[in-house]
Amino acid sequence: MTGKVTGLWRHPIKSHGREALESVSLNPGQTMPGDRIWAVAHEESRADGSAWAPCQNFTLVSKVPALMAMSARLRGDDVTLSHPDRPDLTFAPDREGALFLDWVMPLMPENRAQSARIVRVPGRGMTDSDFPSITLCNMASHRAVEQKMGRSLSPLRWRSNIWFDGLPVWEEFDWIGREVRVGEVVFAVRERTERCMSVNTNPETGIRDAETLGTLETWGHRDFSVRAEVLRGGDIRIGDEVRPL
Repeated sequence: MTGKVTGLWRHPIKSHGREALESVSLNPGQTMPGDRIWAVAHEESRADGSAWAPCQNFTLVSKVPALMAMSARLRGDDVTLSHPDRPDLTFAPDREGALFLDWVMPLMPENRAQSARIVRVPGRGMTDSDFPSITLCNMASHRAVEQKMGRSLSPLRWRSNIWFDGLPVWEEFDWIGREVRVGEVVFAVRERTERCMSVNTNPETGIRDAETLGTLETWGHRDFSVRAEVLRGGDIRIGDEVRPL
């Protein structure tokens, strides 16, 4: 049984916007190009860009729900951020961090550690995992969550990279320790993705409006999607085949 790729997404700045793609070229051992190149360290963070750092060092949707409503566009060294409550901002994260900090400040709750600086680690994206991962997300599993909740949900709540359809619900969890071919790319599926409060937030409004995390817990876990590592690089396009090996 095979599935088909239905969506490709990258997130240039971790937790600060998403961008849809029609195709992507992946390299072995690397994250999706343009995905989580930068992360926003808060004022209590020790992250300095010298090495990968865990997510608690950064300003995240789980702590600042308003960030979920953000979209992003990466062009060269510049990122354009859009948010329903802010004017669009185009800036170069490596050089114009202060411009971004002024722009994002009105979205930040006063009772949270404030954003302090933008960091990047050369050669890899700042994924939640300590290895350069790409998330694979099953539309059948998304529909199972919707059915149990009795309401429709935007798939954008999951902030994943590659969406596919046409395979059984939760099949992706059976891929742990196996290889999967997506388009020209072969992945090693390494782990399930444990979710946090961010998935309770509406990606259009930036307001928490659903017990998505609690619904996952009714299955005995907080997991949605799997993290995979690129073993063999190549191109992936919308409509490409997804086949476990």
